Amino acid sequence: MRRPENHLIRKLTHLCRRYVVALAVMAGARAGHLLVRDEDGLCTGLVTQAQLAAIRDSAAYTDQVRLRDLLGARGPVTSPMTAMAEAERAMRYRRLAGLPVVDEQGSALGILALAR
Repeated sequence: MRRPENHLIRKLTHLCRRYVVALAVMAGARAGHLLVRDEDGLCTGLVTQAQLAAIRDSAAYTDQVRLRDLLGARGPVTSPMTAMAEAERAMRYRRLAGLPVVDEQGSALGILALAR
């Protein structure tokens, strides 16, 4: 499990409410994905550069779209109690580049990422 150690990403994740800002942060940090948090700071999922670029290039483009609007109610997350093989299987089945690991309260503990 890769912990969110990058200070820039950790510090700005809660500030990146709009996807245009998120794209800039991810490009600057050379990150392929970004954790999305709700108003209470709880992890609601993960957004990728590909998702953001697709919205930016679509007819639905507006600078008022928030990251949580892309995820719906809650994106896929996993528990620290989930077996690695099970998490990997779920990621491959759903074609996920990363999967947030959250505790019982919904706070992000880290991100699982498949080896390239």
